[in-house]
Amino acid sequence: MTVNAPMQPSFADLGRHLAAVDFCVVDLETTGSSAEDTITEIGAVRVCGGQVAGEFQTLVNPHRHIPPLISVLTGITDSMVAASPGLGEALPAFLEFARGCVLVAHNARFDVGFLRRACAEYSYPFEFTGSVDTVALARGVLTRDEVPNVKLSTLARHFRVAESPNHRALTDARATVEVLHGLLERVGNLGVATLEDLTEFTRGVSPQRRAKRVWASGLPQSPGVYQFYADLPDASGEVRRQVLYVGKSVNIAHRVRSYFTASEKRPRMEEMVRVATGVEATVCRTPLEAEVLELRLIAAHAPRYNRRSKFPERQVWLKLTREAYPRLSIVTRVADDEASYFGPVGGRAAAEAIVMSVYDAYPLRQCTERLSPRRPRAACALGEMGRCCAPCEGAVTPGEYAEVAAAVRRGLTSDVRPVLAAHRERLRALVEQQRFEEAGQVTGRLETLLRSAVRHQRVRALAGCAQIVAAYPAASGGWEIHVIRHGRLAAAALAGAGEVPQAVARAAVAAAEAVAEPGGVLPAALIEETERVAAWLERPGVRLMEVEGEWSWPLNSAVSTADLPRHLLG
Repeated sequence: MTVNAPMQPSFADLGRHLAAVDFCVVDLETTGSSAEDTITEIGAVRVCGGQVAGEFQTLVNPHRHIPPLISVLTGITDSMVAASPGLGEALPAFLEFARGCVLVAHNARFDVGFLRRACAEYSYPFEFTGSVDTVALARGVLTRDEVPNVKLSTLARHFRVAESPNHRALTDARATVEVLHGLLERVGNLGVATLEDLTEFTRGVSPQRRAKRVWASGLPQSPGVYQFYADLPDASGEVRRQVLYVGKSVNIAHRVRSYFTASEKRPRMEEMVRVATGVEATVCRTPLEAEVLELRLIAAHAPRYNRRSKFPERQVWLKLTREAYPRLSIVTRVADDEASYFGPVGGRAAAEAIVMSVYDAYPLRQCTERLSPRRPRAACALGEMGRCCAPCEGAVTPGEYAEVAAAVRRGLTSDVRPVLAAHRERLRALVEQQRFEEAGQVTGRLETLLRSAVRHQRVRALAGCAQIVAAYPAASGGWEIHVIRHGRLAAAALAGAGEVPQAVARAAVAAAEAVAEPGGVLPAALIEETERVAAWLERPGVRLMEVEGEWSWPLNSAVSTADLPRHLLG
């Protein structure tokens, strides 16, 4: 589904037109500005469509001394409020006057905050449909060339209000009404016509971005994938479609709509929406299908505004070479060379940490030169220190060195316990000597090894499994059914309530994508796709319907990080 042409907005898209909104412009005088202070006067003006519908004013007895500075500022003294109602009696009258209105205040955070705390104190419901801050609105509309600041007195002079503010509640509320009308005239020229537009404008959402919100109205409210795109000319001048951003959601329309509101705060998304000329949506049967499709589209298009999953080929592996004296190396691809590979690991830094753990556990050579059993030479410093079994000088035979390489291979791929055990004495010594920073480095390397071991086994196990058919209870009832072949999602289906899951699964298997066995440790899909599939299969509640092949891990190929202290310290 594609949405790119301008659409006629529905009334739901338009929102509440400003001319039909009841505003209650309120101003409070208080004993101070802290949360412990209280209200001394309430003034409010109710307006709709530019016409005043009513006014409200009352002094409030705070039942405490009004500070002298406040009395000088507002003119309200203790004697003036002595016979006035308390806040508990004045508040219900104001709430009834403002019922059904959108509150407006100059620095609304202050006035609305006091009203909210007062309602909570006296257990009155705070039921308002929103609020508008004329300070935020003025900052978005007026420039420094027009007004030096956004104080109410400054704005009142700018808009030439009839009654200047004087720090009395009703007078200030009347002045705020005229300031509000002046500001609304200005934003009307910027395409702000509804209350929703006004709210987004005060939050910094540009009119161009808000105007594209109608794109979401034609999209399905279903799980799936969406693509923002732009039709742009290439170097030859021919207009081509370029995918800018790919995302997924359980509700496509709702998620796409959020890009045109203030809830989307990423600066690059503001730029992306400004450049985009349309959006496409693809409905998926299950959330996992949407995740996988998102990954595949990102890999295919490399959208400029996507950051994650953009370069699936950038994986890091450990390679135990196949030669007379094997060594460990860090590589970015798996080749068909009969070497042993471990991974993928979480980046080059993680690979280096694992290599250091292996070197601490086994006397594997660390040099990168090709060695020959027939041409011995002097050992390096590591050989003299006992950190290497020194095959270069002939201290071990190729057969003896092969046993060391085989132990490394087992430690990385089938039984990690010897690697952990090799660090036990050193770690205990570091702890006894209170060298905790060094002990933390050793432990951190081993934790990286364990995380990578889990990742290696998840990918390897699924890569070698010809087919898995599994089901999971769907949120809407029924079952999500997936067919996985060599780590690749080959088919997805949804068995609705009342349908026979087995019959739906058989149909999914029959229609599933044909997947050739990849061989080696690589799956028949992107590594991240296989990991997403593995995470879904490991969820509690997944039912295995069919397994063709062997989906298993070696028993001791990984240890949980929570169990690591027991293995290291006993």
